[in-house]
Amino acid sequence: MSENKRMIADRYEVGALIGRGGMADVYEGVDTRLGRKIAIKVLKADLVADPSFEVKFRQEAQNSARMTHPTIVRIYDTGEEESVDGNGNPRRTPYIVMEYVQGSVLRDLLHARRLSTAEAIGFTEGILTALEFSHRAGIIHRDIKSANIMVTETGAVKVMDFGIARAMSDSSATQSHTSGIVGTAQYFSPEQARGENVDARTDLYSTGVLLYEMLAGRPPFIGETAVSVAYQHVSELVTPPSAHNSDISPELDEVVLRAMSKDRNDRYQSAEQFREHLLSAAIAPASGEPAAPVAFTEFLDGVPEEALETVAMPEVQNDAFEDLFGSLASEIVVEETIQKPEKKAPRKKSIKNDTNPFSSLGVEFEAEIVDTSVRPQVTERSRRMVGLSWGIGSGLVVLVIGLIVYMLAFAKFDLVLPANNNVAVTDVTGQTYDQASAAFKKLGFTVSEVQAPSDTVAKDTVISTDPAAGQTALKGSNVVITISSGPAQVAVPTLLGLTETQAKDALTAAGLALGTITEGTSPTVSLGLVLQSNPQVGTYAASGSTVDLIISNGKVDVPDVTSMNINQAKNQLSGASGGLKVLISTQEAGCANNPPLGSTVLSQSIPAGTTKQGATITLFVACNAN
Repeated sequence: MSENKRMIADRYEVGALIGRGGMADVYEGVDTRLGRKIAIKVLKADLVADPSFEVKFRQEAQNSARMTHPTIVRIYDTGEEESVDGNGNPRRTPYIVMEYVQGSVLRDLLHARRLSTAEAIGFTEGILTALEFSHRAGIIHRDIKSANIMVTETGAVKVMDFGIARAMSDSSATQSHTSGIVGTAQYFSPEQARGENVDARTDLYSTGVLLYEMLAGRPPFIGETAVSVAYQHVSELVTPPSAHNSDISPELDEVVLRAMSKDRNDRYQSAEQFREHLLSAAIAPASGEPAAPVAFTEFLDGVPEEALETVAMPEVQNDAFEDLFGSLASEIVVEETIQKPEKKAPRKKSIKNDTNPFSSLGVEFEAEIVDTSVRPQVTERSRRMVGLSWGIGSGLVVLVIGLIVYMLAFAKFDLVLPANNNVAVTDVTGQTYDQASAAFKKLGFTVSEVQAPSDTVAKDTVISTDPAAGQTALKGSNVVITISSGPAQVAVPTLLGLTETQAKDALTAAGLALGTITEGTSPTVSLGLVLQSNPQVGTYAASGSTVDLIISNGKVDVPDVTSMNINQAKNQLSGASGGLKVLISTQEAGCANNPPLGSTVLSQSIPAGTTKQGATITLFVACNAN
């Protein structure tokens, strides 16, 4: 079978390559059984042998398959294709069959043109809707970025690559795996950059970064390396997007800055909350001015025509009014002698702007006004009957009220009100688990404990509670107490060969700090580069702790090799200094031309101590062998 007719699982016809990533390639395809267009993601051949990549690849399929939502790219099927390579060896090809999305990657749109504010808000709303759905399903994306967002030809958003962030190895400058950190540096949350555990709020930070990029036309942080960008996410203040785009309102600035808070507790706590604040900011009028109709028109750009059509609202039946007055009307007899008015056609009248609350939006109404100038005539008897009925009703009301007053004043009975079982949650931050547990049990709660790392709260003390302090909860319900396990343990990143600035950035990105710096000699590491760290690379240290560095001074150690024989001296210089060039010579007269060299070193041209890397040292020996 030709290459352009390659089949997978005897069902899926593989077409042209439409996408390439660090972990997988994506092809256009056709499901020949159902006759529909599909996309096929195939794990790269060189990664099939690595079980961890294969597991993560399957995990992506399982995660996405659990979620069926219009804002998430659907997964139809997954499996492994068994085949034979050109050498006759068996070959496995894991694949995922996905929904084919006709449209553009958001990253390409950002590179092609400046997005409007309405587009940025609309795309972000779609992303947050997808995240709300995925978070409820217990799945954190971990790699929200423009390359993982599809925009259809109708402007709808499709989020893809759920779960792949844990396994993808992107060789671009925006991808970092330092110390186990996985994600895209441009969209890193501070906790990702520090190598800490992530949660749903991590996705919200990355979405805030993406919203910033769409509004401002540039990322919030720019650096020469992934490490420097990650460092800025951890420590640098965010410049409001309005500094790069004067059309951005203060309300949108506030939404973006809150979403990008360094402390995840200061961010939006759910995708739904983020979306609500974003949409509120989108329609917020300028200070002191009413909302302009053009703002609504702008936000309708790209909406399908059918979504803008006027529809008739269903007629509201006044059943409630009929139920209320039906019994009374049945008791009032109105004589047939009521005079009937002359029939008049209903009058249609335009509601003027001074009475039309929607006039500021450019909306005019035509309403049917009932002409009440002609009223039916009722007889005196009917008036008397109506008055009598209302009089009887009023009397009964007065009688009932009097009975209630008498019973409250004189009757002997106990009025039992339902007990209020809602109890305020006490603030136990900083207490031990035993102290907090005792306090909550005294209030009538049950308690459970979870542990989490913290750089600010002392080990074995309370970080937070759920429900939070100050909120109310039903007596007898459970309060979850989060206890600090101390600073998170992070791996010391690879620092060998980095400059001091690069090493500092790498340590910051890993959640560590630069400690003391001392100079050291090395035959191989160039001047100004790291040659050793304490703790050493590959070991673990508490998050926030310091790492000391030894940086090369560009010199080598020179030992004293006098009185050694030539072979010993050469070995000593080679082993200790490595970077020196060794020459043998004599200082005696008459031995200048090809002297018979002795075996003992009498002196050396560079005394014991240090010298620059690559220097030449001459060992002087006797003219005649000893």
